[in-house]
Amino acid sequence: MALGGGTFTLQNKELPGAYINFVSAANANAALSERGICTMPLELDWGVEDRVFEVSSEDFQKNSSELFGYDYGDRRLKGLRDLFLNARTLYAYRINGGGAKAANDLAEALYSGVRGNDLKISVAVNADDEKLFNVSTLLGTVEVDVQTVASAEELIPNKYVKWKEGIALSAAAALPLVGGKNGEINGENYQDYLDKIESYSFNIMGAAVTDETVKALFAAFNKRMREEMGVKFQLVLYRYAADYFGVVNVQNEAYDEDFGESALVYWTAGALAGCEVNRSVQNKVYDGEFSVDTSYTQTDLRKAVKSGKFILHKVGSDVRVLADINSLVTVSDTQGQVFTENQTVRVMDQIANDIAVLFNTKYLGVVPNDKAGRVSLWSDIVKHHQQLGEIGAIENFSDSDVSVRQGNSKKSVVVTDSVTVANAMSKVYMTVTVA
Repeated sequence: MALGGGTFTLQNKELPGAYINFVSAANANAALSERGICTMPLELDWGVEDRVFEVSSEDFQKNSSELFGYDYGDRRLKGLRDLFLNARTLYAYRINGGGAKAANDLAEALYSGVRGNDLKISVAVNADDEKLFNVSTLLGTVEVDVQTVASAEELIPNKYVKWKEGIALSAAAALPLVGGKNGEINGENYQDYLDKIESYSFNIMGAAVTDETVKALFAAFNKRMREEMGVKFQLVLYRYAADYFGVVNVQNEAYDEDFGESALVYWTAGALAGCEVNRSVQNKVYDGEFSVDTSYTQTDLRKAVKSGKFILHKVGSDVRVLADINSLVTVSDTQGQVFTENQTVRVMDQIANDIAVLFNTKYLGVVPNDKAGRVSLWSDIVKHHQQLGEIGAIENFSDSDVSVRQGNSKKSVVVTDSVTVANAMSKVYMTVTVA
């Protein structure tokens, strides 16, 4: 990270940046940024290797073949289809890159992986000019590229293959590429992903893993990024009781041979990323493609909520989210019961991220730390919070709830901010008097 950030106890930070604490209330040109951004490490048969790549919902629908190797409707992409039901942007990372690239005498696959073995090259004499060749690249039975050239030197790489040097063209029907293999997956792959994603901004990270050591790695990363680096996001894991408001503990098992029992992480990550700051996913219908285990009794559900488990249950013919909660169960004076609600965390993260961006881009190193400068910062924070109030994310906000004063040094400012999160309705207690 180029700038400092995170929480603070003393005003003793060395790096310039925004350091923001959130604590419970005593009983224990600013604009709102858009949500809908998530990230996940993915096990793929094809695609970009060794770097994070951005995929929008539109990209996924239109270009899934070149990005992930399969048509949008293929069964191997239903995890991503679940995610993009609600997410608008994915920062993807191929966790099993570094394998072998498929090849034949004419070309080599652009990426490693078993999907490269489904590529074929066809060379045919042009029907209108016998001095020319039509060189086609096929993925399965679909022609994904065709070039008309007089010689191999005129061929240019396409989105699937690069051509070998020194080749000569002659008529050939569907020459297959062979030898493609996926890379192996180990703890180092996941660490590489975490190292690379550290500089990105997103709302939700999902990891559909079952290995307890890998889960712990992700949970530790989430806590470090939130508390030391000031990067505010929530992490979605399968059956991991982190007891931390930054981690959402998905409980339901999915039945799917291709994706395994943790597949519901895809939908949950997308749903939480796409949930607006003034909304909740409580009672949201699961509209994804996996078969979900909902065989829980009322007692099981009550225990799940008390244990900080994000769980889906059966309501008539629908499968719905029982409670929009995170894994925090040990509350304190500074992190009270309200911190167990994901809607609270969404508001917290919205404030932290937006004010940090505001300060780092408009004020840091530019605006003097005098009375006028501090009033300007106060005004921007108030405007930001008023927008949250207008959309119903917070309530009872007054400009007197924000104060900005000079800190212990001439370069620092201290902001005191009080907000009340307006959580969505979750219970109704009704007494009916019958005459």
